Parts: sequence; C-alpha cells; structure tokens
Amino acid sequence: MSAQFGLPAMTNRRTARPILYSFRRCPYAMRARLALLRSGTVCELREVKLSAKPPEMIAASAKATVPILVLPDGRVIDESLDIMHWALERQDPGRWLDTKDADCIAVNDGAFKDHLDRYKYCGRRASDASLHRAAAMIYVQSLDARLASKPSLGGPAPGLTDVAIMPFVRQFAQTDLPWFDSQALAYVHVWLAEWLASSLFQAAMLRVPPWKPGEEPVLFGAG
Repeated sequence: MSAQFGLPAMTNRRTARPILYSFRRCPYAMRARLALLRSGTVCELREVKLSAKPPEMIAASAKATVPILVLPDGRVIDESLDIMHWALERQDPGRWLDTKDADCIAVNDGAFKDHLDRYKYCGRRASDASLHRAAAMIYVQSLDARLASKPSLGGPAPGLTDVAIMPFVRQFAQTDLPWFDSQALAYVHVWLAEWLASSLFQAAMLRVPPWKPGEEPVLFGAG
C-alpha cells in the first residue's frame, strides 16, 4: 500500500480545536473526515444521530446536515468540499490539492449522486431502481476508463479527486455488492479496494456513540 494513502506525521495539539459534526456512514462526512486526517488536523468529533439532531448542530448551521465544522474562532464551514479545502490548505503533505478535477467531482455530486439516491432509496422515492442504477453505472464506467490509464482519478498519485468521489462509489457498490462485484470494472474494483483497505480510511471510519453534551470530547485525528 502506497504511503500516500496513510496517515501524516502527528502535529502539535491545540487547546482550542475545531468541532466536527459528522455521521459515520454519510459519504459527504466521510470525505471531510479523510481530508481532515490527511492534513493532520485534530478536532473534536461529534457523531450525530440524523433522526435526533442535537440543537447545538442546528444552531451552528441552518442547513443542519453533516458535515459541519465549527472553527475555534466561531466560523462555520458546512459544505464538505469546503471543509476539505480548508484542511488541505492548512497542510497538504500528499499534495492532494494538486490533483483536483473539479469537473469530475461536479458530475459525482450532481447527476451521479441523484441517480445513486434514486437507486439506493427507490422505495421511499418511488423510483425505478434498475433505470437509475444503469444511469449511475455510466459514470462509474467513465471512472474505470480513466483509471485504465493512470492509478488515480486525478493523476499518478492519490488525491482530492479520489477522496471526494470514493465514498459515493462505495455507497453505490454496497447497495447491491454481489451485483457490483460481478461488473466488468477491473480498475474501479482495484482502486476502491485499495482505498477501503488503507489505514487512512480505517481511521476515518472510527466508531463512536452519538454525542451528548457534557461528555468527554472524542478527539479525532489524535492518533
């Protein structure tokens, strides 16, 4: 496994740390956590239960959706890509920002995510799962073609494009894993497997109970 998938050297801890409201399985929160880890940013992790969102999170951002990062100076960042940029602009040991492909990420966050939701949640959306799976698959096949000529989506090394997209491809795959595993996506299968097996991803998927006020803070990225 490439060292570029791993965790960075530890940085000095600060007394005042950012607070991250997150939900472990949310792909948006997942990519934010990956970037925070890669940048060496230590923050207080507040895992939330989406059916019982804490008032503190709602007060921090009217969107009331994860991820939300509250900075020590009171500023709030409530878009996952903005959190990724904020973290990596502070420290980017793997030069992830150099690999950003804004167009590829935009398609992921737009058309692909829409089809993914209508496939995964077809019951609640009254949608045709097979139709939306086929439409989403066109994008995944384009990723496979891209990976056929280079090891990562943004170039020769892992970076922001991979991290911004991988959690959504993971969600697509897990919707019907036997079907996904049977598809002719040789390069995507390898790429996804490497990310899921990486120490960085394992650290990002830390299991913690939902946050409650007054509890001892959970330090995320503290090793």
